[in-house]
Amino acid sequence: MRKIPSVMFSQHPDNASTPYWHNKPYIETHHELFECYLMFKELGAQEYMWDWEGKLVDESVIERLLQDYSEFFKKKPIGKEVFITFRIPNPAVETGFRLARAFMVILSARQLALSHEIHSPPLFEVILPLTEKAEDMSYIQKSFQRLARTVHITFKGTHLPFDSIEVIPTFEDVRTLLNSGKILKKYIEFTKNKFHSVPIYLRPFCARSDPALNSGIVPTTLAIKWALSEYAKFTQDTGILTYPIIAPGALPFRGGLTPEIVDEFMQEFQGIKTVVIQSSFRYDFPVQKVRSAIQKMIKELPLSKSVILSDKTGKDINSIIPWFETSYKEMVIQIAPFVNNLSRYIPKRRERFQHIGLFGYSREVGGTKLPRAIGFTACCYSLGIPPELLGMGKGLKKAIKENKIKLIESLYTGLKPMLLKAGRYLRKESANELCLKDLKKDIKIIEDYVGESLGPKTKTEIEHCQLVAQIVSQMKKGVNPQSSIKKAAVLRKSLG
Repeated sequence: MRKIPSVMFSQHPDNASTPYWHNKPYIETHHELFECYLMFKELGAQEYMWDWEGKLVDESVIERLLQDYSEFFKKKPIGKEVFITFRIPNPAVETGFRLARAFMVILSARQLALSHEIHSPPLFEVILPLTEKAEDMSYIQKSFQRLARTVHITFKGTHLPFDSIEVIPTFEDVRTLLNSGKILKKYIEFTKNKFHSVPIYLRPFCARSDPALNSGIVPTTLAIKWALSEYAKFTQDTGILTYPIIAPGALPFRGGLTPEIVDEFMQEFQGIKTVVIQSSFRYDFPVQKVRSAIQKMIKELPLSKSVILSDKTGKDINSIIPWFETSYKEMVIQIAPFVNNLSRYIPKRRERFQHIGLFGYSREVGGTKLPRAIGFTACCYSLGIPPELLGMGKGLKKAIKENKIKLIESLYTGLKPMLLKAGRYLRKESANELCLKDLKKDIKIIEDYVGESLGPKTKTEIEHCQLVAQIVSQMKKGVNPQSSIKKAAVLRKSLG
């Protein structure tokens, strides 16, 4: 059995502040190799996600790491003690040439490792975004196998061809999360028929930001809880181990994980084995707190066990989700013009390809267009309208009427604390200034539910609210509000 990392570091561009090792918040592509090395060496990263799907990539990444930091990686061999895992483009959504480039780097890295007599293969696993069916995973494996056997002839290798790749499926919308246990079972059937074997383990990846962007925070959380239960049942039925992954941001809408609330997060998402550590977690909090939080997760996540839910609970979850999802989407349509107007002023933190589409996905056609999840969240907070609150009132009202609120609270134990935390960044005047009458109704219902008024409480939150007032005023006047956006993001300790 391989070592399963408890913490995977990513390149998500959600930091508000300057990284402790850098001189500005923006990280250029040519600095990412050094960043990767530092995350392993200084912060205790066990795995590093290298994004081929949304970013520009240095194709000599492995050669450069082994050359520039050879002493470190001799002690911590890539693929054995520490891991680099490519997030590849999904050929069902994007053109395939970038996928082929990623595959070639994986194959050439193996040859490099063999020639230098170091651990091989250094790269053996890929993250597949937007996985919707078992065939998506199988296609990646078959494509890699065909290319690998061709390349083996070109390399004139004396070793057996390295022609297998392990696939981490990422489930990025609520419906797919709910169905992901069935997708894993179907995938096992494919591997038996095609490769005459089954994997020893699987690492299903529960996306956190995109499902929230598309459906809201309550549907996303309930869907992930059901998915974690399904993975545990899958292991019981098949004997194949599952090590679920989750990728939370710092603000509640995108997951709500900070170094200050690691215990609460692990309690909420029992059964998660790998947590993706994003840029805000690393760079918007004191380094010592970051290190301590990471070590805590490394120690405790391997012991976490999923809560297995009944079929009756699954039916209830499927019934409850539309109550929140429908009202959330209605509110998103209302605020979309303001979000899209402000999104051009959200500061960039990495070199990324632009993806604009229906609620986040460029592959969708028609409907309401929004920025990606980080930009969307940054815009909402900058407008004083935390996205956690969108449509929440109507959903709560329906849940209370149908006597399902206690069930929701038992599944999502952090629901009230989340609403209270997000609610401190609410600026009620924004609802009036942007003519969002439905939002005002939502806020009143939420306040009745949590038992207190929403809005800023601390000096920092009040300062944030004052900056939001400036942002809204500047936006309406056509004045660039980016300076105020940056200051507000630093105060809340996350861009979006």
